Amino acid sequence: MSVLVITEQRDGAFRKVSYEALSEGKRVADALGVSLTAVVLGDGVEGIAAEAGKYGAEKILVADAPELREYTVDACTNVLAAIIEKEGPAAIIMGASVQGKELAARLAARLNAGLAMDCIDLRVDGGDLIATRPIYGGKVLAEVALSGAPQIAAIRPNAMTVTETAAAGVIETADVAVGETRIRFIEKTVDTGKADLTEADVIVSGGRGMGGEDFSALEEMAGLLDGAVGASRSAVDEGWRPHADQVGQTGKVVSPSLYIACGISGAIQHLAGMSSSRVIVAVNKDADAPIFAKADYGVVGDLFELVPAITEEVRKIKG
Repeated sequence: MSVLVITEQRDGAFRKVSYEALSEGKRVADALGVSLTAVVLGDGVEGIAAEAGKYGAEKILVADAPELREYTVDACTNVLAAIIEKEGPAAIIMGASVQGKELAARLAARLNAGLAMDCIDLRVDGGDLIATRPIYGGKVLAEVALSGAPQIAAIRPNAMTVTETAAAGVIETADVAVGETRIRFIEKTVDTGKADLTEADVIVSGGRGMGGEDFSALEEMAGLLDGAVGASRSAVDEGWRPHADQVGQTGKVVSPSLYIACGISGAIQHLAGMSSSRVIVAVNKDADAPIFAKADYGVVGDLFELVPAITEEVRKIKG
């Protein structure tokens, strides 16, 4: 019996949420008194597999095949379902990334297993996995008890602490049974110059108050803070930013250490996507904007004057 962590890699490198899932998996495995097993899928990924051992994986199953070079949900579901049925884990933990959410739902349906999505905390009570997850746009935190086996939890990126815990990390080759697939990979387009919003530690977002597509002031601030630029739905609907930058209920859910909202009123749909940020700073000329009720720090004023001034102070501090 073990806790199984499904890692996620992109172009031969683990995504940050994989380290978070492994760290949380180790804590859950210790609470259950079982071992931790990691699964790595892809093509030519055996070279990075050993890295999972740094975060507590005693066994690392590598499913390496050309058919897994590019992610397709049906191929990955087929391979993982076979591995899970063979391993018989007590619990399965993975990241609630865009890819992870799709895969977790498929696996839960295939295995007839309980699933808690977008978890921000996990604990064990009487052998059952208890997951804490936001509901109603983040207004309520629900504790969900998962029973049966396996129990599947998909954790929100940036919500869990990464902890290195060296373990044996014994690598084994997993059987790859891709089986019948109906999805065919055609092509992918990657913007290599942009940080992934869901993994960014700092996010500077702009809303309708930006007044246009010139987000250069926010991009400069984000660059100095090693962060990413986000946007509200209003800004995306206006065509000022691509949908990939949208934060909110119909965009991406983020949990950075610092979230700076510039010209964003704070509609509930936007708050649902960033309310779990550790520190929220709001810059808005409307003193009555709802965002100030959620912000840890608020500045009332013209963002086109304030943002450059704040950026300059950051530049001075960083030398």
